[in-house]
Amino acid sequence: MRILISGSTGLVGSAIVDRLSHQGHELSRLFRPGTEVRTAQTTPSGELPHVLWNPQSGLLNSRAEEADALIHLAGASIAGHRWTEAWKRELRDSRVAATHHLIASLRRLRRPPQIFVAASAIGFYGNRGGEELTESSPAGTDFLAQLTADWETESAGATELGARVVILRFGVILAKHGGALPRMALPFRLGLGGKIGSGRQWISWVTLEDIVGIIRFALETNLLSGPANAVSPNPAQNAEFSATMGRVLRRPAIFPTPAFILRLALGEMADSLLLASQKVYSTKLQKLGYRFLYPDLEPALAAVLKGSE
Repeated sequence: MRILISGSTGLVGSAIVDRLSHQGHELSRLFRPGTEVRTAQTTPSGELPHVLWNPQSGLLNSRAEEADALIHLAGASIAGHRWTEAWKRELRDSRVAATHHLIASLRRLRRPPQIFVAASAIGFYGNRGGEELTESSPAGTDFLAQLTADWETESAGATELGARVVILRFGVILAKHGGALPRMALPFRLGLGGKIGSGRQWISWVTLEDIVGIIRFALETNLLSGPANAVSPNPAQNAEFSATMGRVLRRPAIFPTPAFILRLALGEMADSLLLASQKVYSTKLQKLGYRFLYPDLEPALAAVLKGSE
């Protein structure tokens, strides 16, 4: 399959480039003028080719017409900066506005990609306590939920081009290098780990290896369309997650972090990313036959954290 990827140098993008290139797919990287090509990405067939896209003019290199599928992962880091009003605008521009312009550019092609796999997040649901959330559950009302809902609306516009659109709502991605896990593990490695806030909030997690598998499944499964929760089958409450982390790292998990300290340090972001409760289930993926490599938390943490010290 010929696949075009946006956000190819991020955590998920780098992993998917590595996996798909070794499975014989022809990959190209979408990039915008004025953005630095930080690192040349190589595949078994050589350096990853670039397809130039100018969102201001709407021009997209005609090589995009060769793509069978587009994997859209680009967007500024949700957790990489305190949520000032300026950073909130950047988050919206890099997701909602950029996706709107991308769909408009694809509309100009004679042959747009017929499969459009787009990143989203379980932040779509907001803080929902112990409510069991599936793909049919409504969006939340906080900033992150509304941002994600608007992002999904723009991605869904690819259906007008005749594409099969899959919107993957990523959970908390567990990866050895990058993502949230190294920062989550650091207090435990220092012997200072413990639950966050009340510890009752649900964490819907998934390994990076399964995220890569889910994206491949989305490309290959014609019956899959619309939103799909990319989370393991077994969410865990924060207290359980923390205790499991302590066991895996052989460190104590007895030092809680009070919610007010997180709010002082991180502001609004603390409530959306660390204190919000989201008990999310991957109903659609499982019904269509995706089998998780790591459905249970302790083996997942053991596999991901092994050798990362």
